[in-house]
Amino acid sequence: MGNLEALANMLRSSAGLSAKRDIASVASRLEVSGASSVPVGDDCAAIEDGEGFTLFAIEGFMNQFVTVDPWFAGWCGVMVNVSDVAAMGGRAVAVVDAIWANGVREADPVLAGLHAAATAFGIPIVGGHTNLKTDRAQLSVAILGKAKRLLTSFDATPGDRLIAAIDLRGRYREQFLNWEAATTAPHGRLRGDYELLPIIAESGLCKSAKDISQGSVVGTAAMLADCSGVGVSIDIRAIPKPDGVACERWLSTFPSFGFLLSVAPAHVSEVIEKFHRRGIAAGDIGLVTADRRVTITDGVSSETVCDLSIGSLLGCGQRGAAA
Repeated sequence: MGNLEALANMLRSSAGLSAKRDIASVASRLEVSGASSVPVGDDCAAIEDGEGFTLFAIEGFMNQFVTVDPWFAGWCGVMVNVSDVAAMGGRAVAVVDAIWANGVREADPVLAGLHAAATAFGIPIVGGHTNLKTDRAQLSVAILGKAKRLLTSFDATPGDRLIAAIDLRGRYREQFLNWEAATTAPHGRLRGDYELLPIIAESGLCKSAKDISQGSVVGTAAMLADCSGVGVSIDIRAIPKPDGVACERWLSTFPSFGFLLSVAPAHVSEVIEKFHRRGIAAGDIGLVTADRRVTITDGVSSETVCDLSIGSLLGCGQRGAAA
């Protein structure tokens, strides 16, 4: 078996990608889809409010993660929600949390991580839900944001180039596949980095983006393609990657700052340069296609990771965004 074929097989069976398929069954049960008034499948729900869009998002965390690394789980409660808002071209306004724990001592490191991240990102925690009499630690965090002009998962167009922007100034947070580039970053720099996404949206340089999640680069690209009714061809050699990290590991990694943007060819250089000026690695990693297949290539051969013409990943149909 060739290396590319083995890599494609690994991606098809990855937990990060298979977990996204759960969304389809939930969306079906709740009778929500991309055809509803608020499209489902994006990083946030976006509701027109007369001045732009109000953004809502929520994240829940695996019990094991909260137990093994509670401080970082609390930090991520804020960070991943901020990333979801930024991926929509928005700015975070406030967060609320729901925490369950067996007493104050168990809850304390989670709360400390939440507080540290809220301070770093300059976002207030304005309420939530607390239960300190449960048998295990659990965490969920929701966010409110605002956007003047949206980036969506529904507006990637065949012929666009797929740009990956990832902050490589970090390290792995063992034992999980988290590339952690935020907790020690200067607060001003951190806030400025996330400001890039609304700037790009408001300047009209891009209409479609998604933050790189536990599906990593390829899985996130598949979600973007699924919502937009397109395919993508990804050159794995072009994906920004830290030195010394194997490709197989990197393509299973959840970066703390990572975004995919579907950009018209005329704007590619300008978008990439905006990230480079802030010290963030960014590159053109492939092409948005019309054939509904998500493929990877090494420049010699290619492999299909996901054929969306056979079945949807998220169960969310294509829908043009209001902009």
